[in-house]
Amino acid sequence: MPQNPSPQLSPPIVLTFAASDPTGGAGVQADILTLASMGCHPLSVITAITVQDTAGVDAVLPMEPDWVEDQARSLLEDMPVAAFKIGLIGSVENVAAIAEIVSDYPHIPLILDPVLASGRGDELATEDLIAAMKELLLPQTTILTPNSLEARRLAEEDEEEPELEESARRLVSYGCEYVLLTGTHENTGQVINTLYNEHGMVRADRWERLPGSYHGSGCTLASAIAANLANGLELGDAVRDAQEYTWQALAAGFRPGMGQYIPDRFFWARAPEEGREGDA
Repeated sequence: MPQNPSPQLSPPIVLTFAASDPTGGAGVQADILTLASMGCHPLSVITAITVQDTAGVDAVLPMEPDWVEDQARSLLEDMPVAAFKIGLIGSVENVAAIAEIVSDYPHIPLILDPVLASGRGDELATEDLIAAMKELLLPQTTILTPNSLEARRLAEEDEEEPELEESARRLVSYGCEYVLLTGTHENTGQVINTLYNEHGMVRADRWERLPGSYHGSGCTLASAIAANLANGLELGDAVRDAQEYTWQALAAGFRPGMGQYIPDRFFWARAPEEGREGDA
C-alpha cells in the first residue's frame, strides 16, 4: 500500500489587508503576486471593491468592518502568520477594525503602505481616515512606506507641508518604528529612497529612474518588504532587497491597457535563460 507523502514545511505566511483591483496591477492582486513570487503563501482580507482600469480609480466600495474582521479572525485562528501588510483600507471603521485585530498580535511585523490617492490623483482617503490611521495604526507599525506626497500629507499639521526629513521625523514620532520614504515623485536624477528610525536616517538607496509611470509599484515594494521579513531577513536587508526586487519588476513592466505600466512580479520566470541550446 502506498504510504502518505511526508508532510512538507509550510512557506512563510503573510496576511494582506487590501482592496481588490480588477486590473491585477495594484491592491490585493499585486500583493498576492509579489508574495508568491518571493516564496510566501499569501492570505488576503478584502477591505474594498473597486472599479478601476490602468488609468485610474472610478469608484470604491468599502467592505463592512464586520466582514473585514470576520475574514481576518477566521484566517488567524487557522494559520500562523509571519507578517501583516496593509494597503488601501477604505473607511474609518475598517481602520478601527484592523487596528484591533493586529493589536492582538504585537510580535508580528506590520508593514503599512498608506494608500491615499491613485496614480492619476483620485482621492482614496479622507482626512478622517488619515487621522484614524495616525492614531490607531501608526503606533503599531513596524515600517511605513509612503511616497513623498503621502509622507508630507500624513505629517502635515497646522502649517504648510513639511520638508521630507521633517515629515519622516514626525511619522516616527507618531509611533512608527521605521519609515521608508520613496522618492519617485521628487525632481531628482535618480530615485532616492530613504529609511529613517528614531535616531534619524538609517540608509539611502539610489535607483535609476525608469521612464513611464507604474500601477502598483507601492503595493509591490511594501509586499516585498513583508515577504523578506517573513523569510527571516533583518529589516535593513529586507528593505534593500525589496527595493531591488521592485526595481527589477518595474524595469520588466508591461503596458496591457491604455494607462499605466504594470510591474512584472514574475520577471525572473520570464528572463532569458543563459546558455540555452541553440543560443549563439
